[in-house]
Amino acid sequence: MRTFANPNALRLTLLSAVMTASAMPARADVSLPAIFGDHMVLQEQQTLPIWGTADPGEKITVTLGRSSAKTIADEHGAWRLDLPAQKPSDIPITLTVTGQNTLTFTDVLLGEVWLASGQSNMEFGVRTVHDSATVLAAADRPLIRLFTVPRATPLEPQSSFATAPPSELRGRWVLCTADSLLKSGGGSFSAVAYFFARDLQAFTHPPTGIIQSTWGGTAAESWTPAATLAANPKFAKTYAQYQKLVASYPAALAAQPRALEQYKAALDDFNRNIRPKNDALNQNWQAAAAKAREAGRPVPPQPKLVPAPVAPDPTGGAHSATVLYNGMIAPLQPFAIRGVIWYQGESNGGDGRGYRDLFPAMITAWRSAWGEGDFPFLYVQLPGYKNQWSMLREAQLMTLSLPHTGMAVAIDLGAIDQLHPIWKEPVGQRLALIAEQQVYGSTAESSGPRYTHADFPSGKAIVYFDHAKGLQISSYPISGEGYTPVPTDKLHGFALAGEDHVFHDADAVITGETVTVSSPHVPHPIAVRYGWDPVYPVCNLYNGANLPASPFRSDDWAK
Repeated sequence: MRTFANPNALRLTLLSAVMTASAMPARADVSLPAIFGDHMVLQEQQTLPIWGTADPGEKITVTLGRSSAKTIADEHGAWRLDLPAQKPSDIPITLTVTGQNTLTFTDVLLGEVWLASGQSNMEFGVRTVHDSATVLAAADRPLIRLFTVPRATPLEPQSSFATAPPSELRGRWVLCTADSLLKSGGGSFSAVAYFFARDLQAFTHPPTGIIQSTWGGTAAESWTPAATLAANPKFAKTYAQYQKLVASYPAALAAQPRALEQYKAALDDFNRNIRPKNDALNQNWQAAAAKAREAGRPVPPQPKLVPAPVAPDPTGGAHSATVLYNGMIAPLQPFAIRGVIWYQGESNGGDGRGYRDLFPAMITAWRSAWGEGDFPFLYVQLPGYKNQWSMLREAQLMTLSLPHTGMAVAIDLGAIDQLHPIWKEPVGQRLALIAEQQVYGSTAESSGPRYTHADFPSGKAIVYFDHAKGLQISSYPISGEGYTPVPTDKLHGFALAGEDHVFHDADAVITGETVTVSSPHVPHPIAVRYGWDPVYPVCNLYNGANLPASPFRSDDWAK
């Protein structure tokens, strides 16, 4: 039975039922959440929770291949049983659930299951990655299965997903093909998730299931349970906003029909009068950009287009605290998974210090709710961009203090004017390297150099690292619009400061597994930074595995 984090929980539960009734089968029939389906992958070598609803007291039998177990639905009609761990297998089997009716799920494989979540850079689809035609030509991989969670923004944790339109591939398991990659995920399936699953499956060999639960432009607060926000005074402001939203929900729900009428009228006007102008502006820019590239000139800035109207949402939409956890993460629990990959932080970029507390709290809450212990939680440190994300990247670096976490550095995979860089393949590859090392026994290096400490003898800084074998100057071989090639003539990205706290670009030289940093402008340095440029960090320190060093600082100054 779920517990609720606010005094309005019972009333809200009844209101939420209106929103989710269409997603729930009739209580008289035994039912399972939508995460169960044909073509799914179940987590191998791990206890398998199977759960659902039925009539109170109804006897339930679950059979998976040769394993079978029985239970009885409780007084609320809820039931759950745990099947014993199974060996990996690419031979399809059947899951059968029998009560007053029988449900049969076919083509079920046993392998590795990972959840991919976050905002737009995790959502960024295969369709638009660098060299997507080549990627899609090799995308028919039947041992990889894809599941895209339908979007939903309820105010309380749900036990099942919202219903997706029949025309979409959201809400059901599909085999990985070029066609399914292009049609899943509301545009195309997550590129980072696909590349991660592709490399992981090639390394481990068992079937791989990848579950995408993403929403672009969203902050970590939206993915965090209300109880977690309520329990920590540091999140009091966010939790107060959530409580205000709960209080205003009945009135907003009552006003929804009128709001929808106004939205439809605004959308019609946009489509008739504004969208054609947007399209013309965009076409003119594309033509001008093509001419600039041909002539070797800088590409002109993209025009600012008038945004389309946003559909009204009585829960405040995807930017409200807790709603994405409630509608897009809670319904997955306790489906057995191996771990999570996460790419998010851009929408929290202005509050790096707050992210130090929020991000670990979110991870801890997910782990607690799943009941699997500290499953691997691997995430992407934000790439280079024109925004000042240094503090946010530092918060991500600090989150490695949580057990069984891993961070893929992407500082070298950004572009100064691209919030959504197109080089997603190396991001997925780096996440897979971490999973292979942490979970599957690989001995290959999976991390770039990571700062440990610095000494400041006689007018210079000596910087020490973990994962420092084979320190080298390198530049990841990518190119494209908006990307500034990183020079390899010397180390870039280091800066020194003295007692005045003013940083100056510094010379840096690799000495074995350390870097020596000096500057004629800082005769008595007391602090060293790397990759901390407020405009766009240019960094080229790698180790022998050609993995980049994470940005860092030795100080803890406010600025």
